[in-house]
Amino acid sequence: MNAPAPVRAHVITHGCRSNLAEADALARLAPAGHSVINSCAVTNQAVKDARAAARAALAHGPVWLTGCAASATPDRFADLPLTLIPAAAKLLPASWGRAGTTPAAVTRRSRAFVAIQDGCDHACTFCITTIARGPSRSMPPARIIDSIRTLADSGVNEVVLTGIDTTSYGQDQHPRTGLGALIEAILAAVPDLPRLRLSSLDAAEADDALIAAFAHPRLMPHIHLSLQHGDDLLLRRMARRHRRADALALIARLRAARPDIAIGADLIAGFPTESEAAHAASLALIADAGLTHAHIFPFSPRPATHAATLPPLPPATIRARAAELRAAAAQQHRAAQMAQIGRETCTISEGEKGISPHGFAIRYARPRPKGALATIVPTHISTIVSTHISNDMLSE
Repeated sequence: MNAPAPVRAHVITHGCRSNLAEADALARLAPAGHSVINSCAVTNQAVKDARAAARAALAHGPVWLTGCAASATPDRFADLPLTLIPAAAKLLPASWGRAGTTPAAVTRRSRAFVAIQDGCDHACTFCITTIARGPSRSMPPARIIDSIRTLADSGVNEVVLTGIDTTSYGQDQHPRTGLGALIEAILAAVPDLPRLRLSSLDAAEADDALIAAFAHPRLMPHIHLSLQHGDDLLLRRMARRHRRADALALIARLRAARPDIAIGADLIAGFPTESEAAHAASLALIADAGLTHAHIFPFSPRPATHAATLPPLPPATIRARAAELRAAAAQQHRAAQMAQIGRETCTISEGEKGISPHGFAIRYARPRPKGALATIVPTHISTIVSTHISNDMLSE
C-alpha cells in the first residue's frame, strides 16, 4: 500500500517566473497546511492582488507573506494577522524556524523552472527590485547542472532558466562566468534534456557567448527582452543602460545567429514626462523590432523610486497609451501566429494546450499528458474566452 503524500504548505505564486521557480521550495519550508503568498510588487495592482490573496487565504488558516510586496510595501499588510518574510530571506530555512541548507529554487510543472540568479545590482528609476530582493547573487554552475540533470533523469522535457537579472549571471562569481557559458555547460552536461529555454533578459548585458548559444538547436528560439521603451530620452530617465539603436542592433545579431527566433519585450506605457512623440517611438518599436510577444505595463509609481517623484501623466492618458501599445502588439502577435499555420511544430504539453519552441500557445484537438512532447500542425486560430477575457490562440 502506497504511503500518503506528505502534507505541504499551500503556495500561491504571483508575478515573475523567479517566484514560480521558488514554489516547491517554499512548500517544503513553510509549516504544513499553512498558506504562503509569494508576492509581486511591480505595480500597485500587484500589491492589491497580494493583499486580496492573503485575505482570502486567512479564512482557511495561518498565512505567510513573502516576495517583493512583503519587502517593499509591508505597511499595506499591517492590519492583517499574517507573518511577513522579506524577499531576500524567503529561501533561508531559519526564516521558517528550520535548520539546514538553502534549497534550490526549482519547481517542476509541465515544464521545470530553475532559478539561476536572484537580485539586481542596477538602479532603474521605476523599479523596486533592488530594494526588495537585494544585490545580484548567482547560483554555482555545478548546483544548477545537478538540478537540471536530476530533472532530465526524471523525465522533464523542458527547463526554463529564470532570474531577476538573468543576463548578469556569473558576474559575482570568481572567476567570472556568464550566461552564455552556463548555457553551453548545461547543454553539454545534460545531453538528454530535449529543450532549454530562457526567461526575460536585459538587452544591455547580452554578450557574444549568449548570442552564439542560440545557434544550438536545443536552446529554444524564443527570447524576451526587458526593453521598457522606444525613446532614448525616456530610456535615460529610466536609467536604462541601452538605447533604441542598441536594442535593434542586438535583435539583428540574434536573428543572424538564429534566423527564426521569436522576440518578445516588456514595454512601459505612460512613464512620467512621456510626450506624444516618445509614445509614438515605443509604438514604432513594436514593428521595427519585429516583436511577436509583448508585455505592456501601464506606469505605476513605486515607493522609494525616483520615477515616483517625476511629474506624472493623467491616468486616462496612461490607460489610453497602454491600450494603443497592446493593440499594436496584438496585431504583430496575430501575424506571427498566422505564419505558424500549416507548419509542423513540436510542443511541450500543458494538457489542453502546448507551448511551441517559439513561445506560442497552441490548443490541442485532444489533451496530451502534461510534460510530454507532442508534434502537431496548427490549422487555424480560435478565440478562447477565459474569465471574461478573449484571447486568440493557435489551434490544432
